[in-house]
Amino acid sequence: MNVGGNPYLPVRARIEKIIQETSSPELDVKTYRLKITGGGVMEFMPGQFVEFSIPGTGECPFGFSSSPLNRDYFEITIKRTGRVTDMIHSLKEGDFVWIRGPFGNTFPLEKMEGGGILFIAGGLGLAPLRPLILYVLDGANRAKYGKIEMLLAARTARDHCFTYEYDDWAGNGGANIRLTIDNSERGWDGLVGFPHVLLRDIPLDFGNFHAVLCGPPMMIKAVRGVLAELGMPSDRLYTTLEMRMTCGVGKCGKCNIGCRYVCVDGPVFSMEELADMPPEY
Repeated sequence: MNVGGNPYLPVRARIEKIIQETSSPELDVKTYRLKITGGGVMEFMPGQFVEFSIPGTGECPFGFSSSPLNRDYFEITIKRTGRVTDMIHSLKEGDFVWIRGPFGNTFPLEKMEGGGILFIAGGLGLAPLRPLILYVLDGANRAKYGKIEMLLAARTARDHCFTYEYDDWAGNGGANIRLTIDNSERGWDGLVGFPHVLLRDIPLDFGNFHAVLCGPPMMIKAVRGVLAELGMPSDRLYTTLEMRMTCGVGKCGKCNIGCRYVCVDGPVFSMEELADMPPEY
């Protein structure tokens, strides 16, 4: 819960640091490190989101992208796509914004204990998975989980996010990280291809893993199908649908899927839950 105790009331936050994540001309992604003014703390769990607003410009929902164990600050990772995000990308360190939240449900941390976790992310889809990654790789929690496997995809090598953390995830966290891009590039020595194709070459006992996906809807649906073929139960496969949300409180209707509202009932869903919903995601 936020410093005021009421997630519907906005609190003021200062931009402490801005990190340029991507370097390709087609994709502009920045991470904003924020701190609540007046000594407050934004407490959240992996999967939750906030409403990020600039008075006079607008408000947008974004998932947290930092560790929930860090009480000094929190981070939001934002792609420049339109009027509000253009204004956010024009902000500088030291500027102030307004935050409401946290909202939404979380990934099932306790249910995942005792087994391995496979993370599959497409581009900016890694951002809402990063809080869960940092949580399970933290020294206080690492022994609760088995092998950590990652398949991280991006359109080009310059579109991968959080690259400055990969060595730590692999070294201190013991994660096995596979990076892939859509097409071959000069100097690239990682994988080439789409996640749903590459999955078939990863030697895992998928029945003993949980999988967490985030990326473009086409990627999620394709990966879902392959994992089902490889033996992963649908109740052990999760995704977050935060890209569909706007108001965050179930009033605007933009995130409606059947009888569900992503912002109220999610944004985290198992594939078992999605099977009972219209295939609109």
